[in-house]
Amino acid sequence: MQRRSFLTSIAAGLLVQPSWADTGGPRLLTAAIDERNRSWLIGLSGDGQEVFRRPIPSRGHAAAAHPHRPVAVAFARRPGQFAVILDCASGQELGRLTLPEGRHFYGHGAFTADGQHLLTTENAYDTGDGRIGIWDVADGYERIAEVPSGGIGPHEIIRLPDGSFAVANGGIQTHPGYGRAKLNLPDMRPNLAYLAADGTLLDMVEPPAALRQNSIRHIDCDATGRIVAAMQWQGHPLDPVPLAALHRRGDPLQYLDHPETVRLKQYAGSVAMTRDGTEILVTGPKGDHLIRFDGVDGSPRSGQKLPLASGVAAFGDAFAVTFKGGIALAEGPDLHRVATPGALVWDNHLVSVS
Repeated sequence: MQRRSFLTSIAAGLLVQPSWADTGGPRLLTAAIDERNRSWLIGLSGDGQEVFRRPIPSRGHAAAAHPHRPVAVAFARRPGQFAVILDCASGQELGRLTLPEGRHFYGHGAFTADGQHLLTTENAYDTGDGRIGIWDVADGYERIAEVPSGGIGPHEIIRLPDGSFAVANGGIQTHPGYGRAKLNLPDMRPNLAYLAADGTLLDMVEPPAALRQNSIRHIDCDATGRIVAAMQWQGHPLDPVPLAALHRRGDPLQYLDHPETVRLKQYAGSVAMTRDGTEILVTGPKGDHLIRFDGVDGSPRSGQKLPLASGVAAFGDAFAVTFKGGIALAEGPDLHRVATPGALVWDNHLVSVS
C-alpha cells in the first residue's frame, strides 16, 4: 500500500496543469459582439492581436481570469443571469454558475489569490441589498456562501495585492422586472468597500453629500493597493463634477479634476492605473474620449479623442484601450492603433490576465 501510494503521488506530480501560456499567452480578456450579432470572449496579446475567441450566450460585460489556469468566467451584462466557465485553451464550456432565487449578476467577479474561490457581485433584488457570492472552484464552482457587499448595487470587484478585495458599490437600486431602470436616484448612496479574502467587511468610504449621486462603478489598483475609481454622474447633466478619484484605505476619497472631464459626458466607462501608480487613464465611450492623470498627485495630464473608447487595462508601463474598430496601445502620450478584423463592438472592459 505504501508503494502504491508513493507511485500515485509521483504520477500526480508528473501531470502538468495547463497554464495561460497554453492558450497563446493572452495578456487581456474582453467581451465583444461581431457583425452577425454573436457574442464572444476574446483573448488579446500585449500588442493587441487576437489570441483566441470563445462563444458566450449573449452580450457579455467583464470576465474573471483564474490566476493560474487558463480558465475564465464570463459574466452577462447587468441585470444578467449567466456566468459561463470557459476553458480558454480548448474552448470547452466547463459549466455555468447557478444563482439562488432572487439574485442577478452585476457583470464582474474576481478569484482569490490561490484560485480556490471566486467572488461575484450580485443584487438581492427583492430587498435591494448588494451581495457577494462565494463559489468553491475545486468543487465544480459550487456556491458555498454569500456575504453583504457593504452597499447597494455592487458592480466591480477586484483583488488587492494583499489578497483582500475592493468593491465598487454603485449605490443604484435595480430590479430585473424594470430592466435597466434606476429606482433610487434621489437617495442613492454609493461607496467603496474593502473586504477580507473570506468576504468579511473591513472598511468603507462614501462620497461627500454633494457627490452622493456620483455612482462608483469601476476600479483598479497599483502594486501598493491604492485604488483609482471611475464614476458615472446621476445628477443634473450639466453639473460639472469629477469622474475619477484616488483612495487609500483609511483616507477620504481624493477627487481628480481634469479640464476635459466634460468631454466624457458624465460617464466614465473604465479606468486603469499602472502598477507603479504613476499614471491613470479613464475612458469615456459616450463622449468618444479618454483622459489621463498623474497617478502620484492626481494632477491632470493629456486628453484625447478616441471613438467609443471603452475598456482599458494597464500592463507594465503601457495601457491598452478598446475603441471602435480596434485596439489602441499607449506608452507615454502617444496612441498606436491596431485595427481588428471584422466589425467587432467591444464591451466596456479589458481584464488583465495574471
